[in-house]
Amino acid sequence: MWRRDFGSAVLVAAIMLLASPAFAQIPKLNLLQDKPGKTQEEKDAESAQEKAYKDSLKKIPDQKAPSDPWGGVRSDAPSSSPAKSASSAKPKTKSGTAASSGTSPN
Repeated sequence: MWRRDFGSAVLVAAIMLLASPAFAQIPKLNLLQDKPGKTQEEKDAESAQEKAYKDSLKKIPDQKAPSDPWGGVRSDAPSSSPAKSASSAKPKTKSGTAASSGTSPN
């Protein structure tokens, strides 16, 4: 008896889990009537509030350009001295000591 009740509860839970994505796609219907229109006083209060909001936005100062604290240390263009030194450097040659001793350089 207990297994039968538990099995039906699991079946109901599985059906609910499978149906929940489909239920989420159902559009919400508003069966109630829309609210009555706003009175003139409400419209005036809303327009005054909107005007005050826009005026407060105008009082906000413009943002400064983003500051770079490392701008004085870092240069924008790479200097040409590392490139010259790398091209003028002699290629390194391996000595036979690592190969003759049987150890790897890594």
